[in-house]
Amino acid sequence: MSNYINPALTITTDKIDSGKISWQTPSNIAIIKYWGKHGRQLPRNPSISFTLNNAFTKTTLAYQAKRNGEKGINLDFYFEGKSNPQFGAKSKKFLESITDIFPFINQLDFSIHTDNSFPHSSGIASSASGMAAIAMCLCTIEKNLFGTLQEEESFRQKASYVARLGSGSACRSVYPTMAIWGKTSAYAKASDEYAVPFIEELSPVFKTFHDSILIASRGEKKVSSTAGHALMDDNIFAQNRYTQANQRFNDLLAILKSGDLHAFGKIAENEALTLHAMMMNADASYILMRPATLSLIEKVQAYREATKHPLYFTLDAGPNLHLLYPDEIRKEVKKFIESELLQFCENGEWIDDHVGSGPFELKIKN
Repeated sequence: MSNYINPALTITTDKIDSGKISWQTPSNIAIIKYWGKHGRQLPRNPSISFTLNNAFTKTTLAYQAKRNGEKGINLDFYFEGKSNPQFGAKSKKFLESITDIFPFINQLDFSIHTDNSFPHSSGIASSASGMAAIAMCLCTIEKNLFGTLQEEESFRQKASYVARLGSGSACRSVYPTMAIWGKTSAYAKASDEYAVPFIEELSPVFKTFHDSILIASRGEKKVSSTAGHALMDDNIFAQNRYTQANQRFNDLLAILKSGDLHAFGKIAENEALTLHAMMMNADASYILMRPATLSLIEKVQAYREATKHPLYFTLDAGPNLHLLYPDEIRKEVKKFIESELLQFCENGEWIDDHVGSGPFELKIKN
């Protein structure tokens, strides 16, 4: 087990300069799904995801010396320009949970300004991009104040570890292109504690993959992912699901290396439907797909049958459909979306996304 607890990361000077750190961090879309956890945000099965490009969170974390005599964490949180106590409470709880990793948190007051390029809590992984952004900011503060984490590999690994503690899937968002999270015999580098990149062995066809996100509903989902994971504890199909996920992961790893699009699509779609089947089979059963989601799936299946184009879908824990396809059919798919699919999207909304280059630090404007 990694141990990032470090009492030495304490500011020893009486003068602490104020500062701002800003990161743009992408969401990700899992192909093998992580659903079910144990311990402190540890996965029951390995997962693998594409890192997106246009679905992202921009977060600016400002800090200053704590006022004399004050204890506890002071945090002002702003989402899309407005104070958001709900998100602030969640972020404060996260910061409180990692003071053993970053002791300097107790010495500073914080404000966070964050914006998403996509609807929050609608089944696009906003907690992944959001928590990853905070983790990147904190690691940057450590790097700047203490001179640690100078190597990119060590910086990203710690950021991935910390992001996981805020939201499991967030650990994958710190890497470009594709990332694996969860210990598995199929990939020796993989860990339960942080994600690892999967790029060098990936077939070139997947490095330019597109993900067109069709917004079937902008509404906030009724059951959070945190609650959904908890329901796996009593799900009678849980153990079979974990066995299935491991086998599919093994199969997919070979497919991602070979570039077999048909085999990839079969697993991607089966994983999406299995994820939602587990929700429907939970003791407190619930359904996150909407009627428009099912209409979109039927349209995609009919289009693929008629054209033989390698167009496939997946779903996150929400109603919005992700269309996955290679760059070579981009123009045809865009025409299909505009002519036949937008009628099922709320306000005709969709996000034209693709595999991305990962998070990056933003320059702060004076």
